[in-house]
Amino acid sequence: MTMPRMEVITSVERRRRWSREEKERLIAALLEPGVSVSEAARTAGIHVS
Repeated sequence: MTMPRMEVITSVERRRRWSREEKERLIAALLEPGVSVSEAARTAGIHVS
């Protein structure tokens, strides 16, 4: 009989800190014609939920 696979969590995931420049870049992307909020979020690696 084999042992069940186990996942070891070694650290706690922290919230991402956004610099002012990163925030400005994201807002600028949202102001482009035809860009949806969910599209810009996915491009920036943000969960859209």
